[in-house]
Amino acid sequence: MDSSSRGYSEQQIENNRFRVQFSGNSLTDRKTVETYLLYRAAELTKLNGYDHFRVVHRDTDAESRMVPIGGGAYTPFYDHFYLDYYYYGSRASYYRRPYGPDPFWPRWGYYDPYWGPAQYRESTRYMASAEILMGKGPKPDDAAYFDADQVLMNLSGSIVRPEA
Repeated sequence: MDSSSRGYSEQQIENNRFRVQFSGNSLTDRKTVETYLLYRAAELTKLNGYDHFRVVHRDTDAESRMVPIGGGAYTPFYDHFYLDYYYYGSRASYYRRPYGPDPFWPRWGYYDPYWGPAQYRESTRYMASAEILMGKGPKPDDAAYFDADQVLMNLSGSIVRPEA
């Protein structure tokens, strides 16, 4: 997932059925991602002239990776070094000698994984998705249905819009 895929997206499936997604960045926690998804579902419901919506299917995915943090020796080659077992072992590219005679290349070539940052942290991004079915009139007495006006009113204080 790249940086352009963060935020809202939706796809109309039928006149009253949508697939809605919200993707956060590594600083957005799971609860926030799920709150923004619910808020967007309520917005879409009102924008399309409906009063309530039902969550037919809902899912939240997490994508985790290890990223370097401070420490370690300076290296222009490993500023964005990620843990990857390709760099280790006898077939790793730092054992190769591509430029002819160099007494230090087989051991200390620029692919040496121990030359990079010494510390890492786990970075996780969440993406919530839901399929919603919209309806008009009073909300049915079922926990799977949401009144769009109430969702917008109750969640609007926790929604931060990006600056234009």
